[in-house]
Amino acid sequence: SGLSWEPRSRAVEQVHLRCTEGSLEWMYPARALRVVLEPNLASARHTTVCIKPASDFQGASIYVERAGQLHLVLSEAEGAGHQHVSCFSAHTPQRVALFLQASPQRDISRRTASFQYELLGSQGAAGPDGKKMGLAEAMCRPCDNVELLMAICSSDFVVKGSIQNVSHDSENHMSQVDVSIQKVYRQKNRIFQQEEGGGEWRGPIRTLLQCKVKKGGGDFLFTGNEHFGEAWLGCAPRFKDFMLVYQAARERGANPCEF
Repeated sequence: SGLSWEPRSRAVEQVHLRCTEGSLEWMYPARALRVVLEPNLASARHTTVCIKPASDFQGASIYVERAGQLHLVLSEAEGAGHQHVSCFSAHTPQRVALFLQASPQRDISRRTASFQYELLGSQGAAGPDGKKMGLAEAMCRPCDNVELLMAICSSDFVVKGSIQNVSHDSENHMSQVDVSIQKVYRQKNRIFQQEEGGGEWRGPIRTLLQCKVKKGGGDFLFTGNEHFGEAWLGCAPRFKDFMLVYQAARERGANPCEF
């Protein structure tokens, strides 16, 4: 909280965060806050940082430090009411410094600058120039058989279901696939939930608009990962095609995990 700081001090408060994902809430923003993202996994190379502001984000702007200079990531005007994910490349994978600059204010009314962050691995597609872009972890190309067999082992969610609807959000460069689920094999958190009274399991899965997802008939195996509490599409073969690949791999002893 900015209220806990010495009123005459001009020092910048520093916070070191050791997790590869998390959130920060800065109440009554005052002066500036330097947030250093230093994950404990020194061997992991996280090349992309993504930030998602809270719906009531206000009171500050977010910058990223690069070679001693500050580059704007999210202004207070952009953050208010827009839960858009901003991503940028990390020039030093083991250490990323964000700088939060409090906006001038005349009263003591409560403002909160809060956001979630994630450090993504090398498969993220942030540009080398570090410009902002949408969440680029989802891949549009089809998975090959090896990737597919690995996806059922390592994904945050694995479900069998059918596509009910596909909607497109051109402003945020995203598409949403609404799925009716027959079986949940695994899910990290409760993204997919059962309707009251023992009804169907349902849930939304996001992907990039450029993937040009269309509604298709039949059953699919949906796999993917969670980002900011949302499901993002990874490999999604037709279920019958997946079973052929899996059975063949199992007969050869080439399946990396049991399904």
